[in-house]
Amino acid sequence: MIFWIVTGVLLLALLAYVVLIYNQLVSLKHNVSKAWANIDVLLKQRHDELPKLVEVCKQYMGYEQDTLKQVVEARAQVAAARERGDIAALGAAESRLRLGLGGLFALAEAYPELKADEGFRHLADRITALENAIADRREYYNESVNLNNVRIEQFPDVLVARRFGFGPAQLLEFGEAQTADVDVRELFGR
Repeated sequence: MIFWIVTGVLLLALLAYVVLIYNQLVSLKHNVSKAWANIDVLLKQRHDELPKLVEVCKQYMGYEQDTLKQVVEARAQVAAARERGDIAALGAAESRLRLGLGGLFALAEAYPELKADEGFRHLADRITALENAIADRREYYNESVNLNNVRIEQFPDVLVARRFGFGPAQLLEFGEAQTADVDVRELFGR
């Protein structure tokens, strides 16, 4: 009789432990989703602001169409990757967009009237603030992904994760162009 009571208590304790692990894994999975949603909101906001910035720049930078075209194309690539939820493609497109924006802001230095334009200054400040917020959210997202990925590989969590189909999430990484310094001389063709 005592054997069955002890066995029952152990089984209940084991079941409670599995439920605890499962609930923690669910929480981690949803934190990754929430972190991605936070990035997505900022990417949408930046997506909406960029055409306004390009339009203001077009008024002053008529012959700098290559730089403007690069920003517009990279914006479209970011939007497409974001819509598909393709983290790897988003990272590559973000690298191209940030490089293009860096070039655009560097070129703006050669146009005093553009730098003096209140609309340009407002949009540039807004996009810079969005860039900073995206960087913060990217850091939070990657931390959430890391916590999730480590947890689903740790014992005994790996047993529950495999049994219930918890999988790894993908880090949001940017290419070398994202982390490299911008060559301003190259941007000005010197």
